[in-house]
Amino acid sequence: MTSSFTIAIDGPAAAGKGTLSRLIAAHYGFHHLDTGLTYRATAKALLDAGLPLDDEAVAEEIARELDLSGLDRAILARHEIGEAASRIAVMPAVRRALVEAQRRFAAKLPGTVLDGRDIGTVVCPNAPVKLYVTASPEVRAKRRFDEIVAGGGSAVFDEVCADVKKRDERDMGRADSPLRPAEDAHLLDTSEMSIEAAFHAAKSIIDAALAQKQGSGSR
Repeated sequence: MTSSFTIAIDGPAAAGKGTLSRLIAAHYGFHHLDTGLTYRATAKALLDAGLPLDDEAVAEEIARELDLSGLDRAILARHEIGEAASRIAVMPAVRRALVEAQRRFAAKLPGTVLDGRDIGTVVCPNAPVKLYVTASPEVRAKRRFDEIVAGGGSAVFDEVCADVKKRDERDMGRADSPLRPAEDAHLLDTSEMSIEAAFHAAKSIIDAALAQKQGSGSR
């Protein structure tokens, strides 16, 4: 394949898009990027250096220096990093810098899988495959709740559910790159779907698009 084949996966928190993205990338031998980690890594770098979280110029500078190859999911999952990331993620200059980095990543051969909130609409609007992975807020809250408890933490389901809905509101209501499905995205509702079923549904869509690309390339 002479040009990269990009798969754009968007959706709200705890819909299963991260797990699905990693399965797809592993199956096809593609590079994977959880774009949410790029915001978290920028926030962590600011925190580590003792820099302010409300200075857009400083945050943009850090974002432009970010090394996408060193993103550690376990470290970046920490709550305080997530809180800091939500503060810098609303800064247009930071978003521009990270979108540029994400687009460079998307050009890697033989293919890439990017997941986030604005991949199909902003980062890779020309991606041959766009998936929008969603589930009801209650199902997503239950998954998040179970995850916390399994990790040895404690949580109140109603509070987790309220937090999920608040996050949706913030992601869908923001002025810059709001969370929404691209017009040509395939919708995967995982509310009553196992991750295996979601993977097989996604695979049939991707296989058809790959066959189409190979067919047009041979003509």
